[in-house]
Amino acid sequence: MSAAVPVSQMPLPLLVTGVAGVHGYNALNYFHKKYPGQVVGIRQEDNWPLSGPGIEACNAEDRSGLAKLFDQYQFRSVLNCAGNCALRSCELDSRLAWRTNVEGLVSLLSIIAEQPVRLVHTSIDLVFAGINTNPSDWAGYDEQAVMNPVSVYGKTMVAAERLLEDWMPQACVLRISLPMGISFNGHAGAIDWIESRFKKGRPATLYFDEVRTPTYVDCLNRVYEKTLCNEISGVFHAGGPRRMSLYEIAQVINRVGGYDPELLMGCPRLEAGPVPPRAGNVSMDSSELARHLDCQPFDPWPLDDALMPTHTQWHHERDSFSGSPDLLAEVLCNNPRASH
Repeated sequence: MSAAVPVSQMPLPLLVTGVAGVHGYNALNYFHKKYPGQVVGIRQEDNWPLSGPGIEACNAEDRSGLAKLFDQYQFRSVLNCAGNCALRSCELDSRLAWRTNVEGLVSLLSIIAEQPVRLVHTSIDLVFAGINTNPSDWAGYDEQAVMNPVSVYGKTMVAAERLLEDWMPQACVLRISLPMGISFNGHAGAIDWIESRFKKGRPATLYFDEVRTPTYVDCLNRVYEKTLCNEISGVFHAGGPRRMSLYEIAQVINRVGGYDPELLMGCPRLEAGPVPPRAGNVSMDSSELARHLDCQPFDPWPLDDALMPTHTQWHHERDSFSGSPDLLAEVLCNNPRASH
């Protein structure tokens, strides 16, 4: 990993891939507003409802179509958020997972590897299997930890990282965790999927022992901008400072959204069945990224410590708290500190 070397300005035009996903969708909106007319996002050709200014239909693995876009726009930087993160779909169709998560990157690299194009690529904490406990004295996985994914999705993301190491070592790889924000289709992200169950009065079962380090998309957007605007290279962890189990995340969404607490179920991940295999505690230590950027890039999710569950029935406590979908959008999908 190399130290950050600031450049004078954002290398534009910018291409954002994978705009159907939570982090890609929110990054496109952020950069589009900040650099109007200089940002283009691509989505898969069959995702026709996702349209608008600056959005092009181009499959990530379509090298010919991608090359035409580079000829047309002359991109100077790329934020690569492309990938299929649906664990079950990847497990049941590994060819699809490989095509989206690896071949798409091969196409991109074959175009830009010999060009002066700045690349920031997003990977995932699920390149690790996770430990089976949540020790308070463990800082989390660092960048030197051996990758050992348990899922097809994680394995394809490992393959993508190794491609970058060989073909474009000057790129920056950011391993993210759960990006917390709205999604385009209303059910792609952690918040939207869990909330969609509660909205319809359907139960949602989450795991006590799958632990992540979620981040507000507002924080991720600023990290993307900082890393695009300098020459930092190598792999960096980009997880938030707060560790949370999937069950705790659902508790927060349930209570802040004002939904029926009886709809939330919890279980150990081993009781969920073999497909898809679930990781354990994949908390990441992101101190190296903070050191290179010379700042603490992430606020905890949720920002308010009072919204952090203290026990398994915490979301049932409503006497002095009135939740609502509007409040959820205000403090969970958006970082209140960024809004102010």
